[in-house]
Amino acid sequence: MEEYEIQEESGRIDVYLSNLLTFSRSKINKMLKDEKILVNDNPVKASYQLKIGDKVKVFPYEEEVMSSSPEKMDLDIVYEDDDLMVINKANGVVVHPAVGNNEHTLVNGLLYHSKNLSDMNGEFRPGIVHRIDAYTTGLLVVAKNNEAHAFLANELSAKKTVRKYWALVWGVIRHDTGTIDAPIGRDTKNRKKMAVTAINSKPAITHFKVLERYKNATLLELSLETGRTHQIRVHLDYIGYPIVNDPVYGHHKLIDDTGQCLHAKTLGFTHPRTKEYMEFDSELPECFTRIMSLFKEDN
Repeated sequence: MEEYEIQEESGRIDVYLSNLLTFSRSKINKMLKDEKILVNDNPVKASYQLKIGDKVKVFPYEEEVMSSSPEKMDLDIVYEDDDLMVINKANGVVVHPAVGNNEHTLVNGLLYHSKNLSDMNGEFRPGIVHRIDAYTTGLLVVAKNNEAHAFLANELSAKKTVRKYWALVWGVIRHDTGTIDAPIGRDTKNRKKMAVTAINSKPAITHFKVLERYKNATLLELSLETGRTHQIRVHLDYIGYPIVNDPVYGHHKLIDDTGQCLHAKTLGFTHPRTKEYMEFDSELPECFTRIMSLFKEDN
C-alpha cells in the first residue's frame, strides 16, 4: 500500500492520481469503485475534490480479465416469452460473473439457453435487471431485449415492482408487523460487509410481517422499498433478529453450509409489451424447509 498526504489544492482525485501514478483514468475509476483507493480511510467518488491534509491510500490492484461464456445449466424457468424470463434461482448460484468468478454463474447458464439477452448492463450482465445474493434463493426477472430491460428497470426504480421475501430469523418477534427505516452503507470496520451507518450511506426501507412464530425463531414475509446490497440481511441483524444460517450477518452457529434462510418468494411487475400486470410465486426450497422443520420440532 502507498499513502500520500495532500499538500496543496489538487482538484479531482481521479485526475490527480492518474497523473501521479501514470495510470489511465478508467483504471483509477475502477480502483475507486473497488475501494482500492481511500481518502481518510473512506471510499470516495472519482469527482471528489482533494483538500489539503487529505490522506490518500492506494492499495495494490491487478485487473483480472473477466469473461462470460455459455455454460449448460439446469435453469428453473418459471415463465418465458420473447421479451423476458422469470427464473427461480437455485441456492449457491452467483447471478453474474465478477473478478475471480467467471464460471457457473446464472449468466453463463442464460447465455447457453438464449442468444437473445439485453446488453444494457454490459457484456458481463446480459439480461440482468436485478439480482439476489448467491445463497439467497428465488425469483428474478431477466430481460431478452433492451426495450424490455429499460421498461423493467424503470418500473423497479419507480418502486412499482412487487418483491416479497420469506426469511427465517433467530428470536421471537412479538410485533405482527413493522418497518425498518435505516440507511445502509459499507461497514467501516469490514469493507466486505454492509452495515446500518450514517457514513456514505443510502436510505433503506424494509417492511416485515410475521407469518409464524416458533420457540426460538420467527418466519417473516418482507417487502422492499429500496434495493440496497444485503438490505434484508443487514436490517434484520440490526434489529437483533438475524437470518438463520447467515454466514456473514448471523452471529449464531451455522446449522449447515447451504446458506441463509432467505427466499425471494413473490415477484410481480407490468409486462413491458402487453402492459398487463404479472405475478409469480415460488415454493420454499428444500434447504430452507429442512432447517425450518428443525424449529417446528422444538415447538
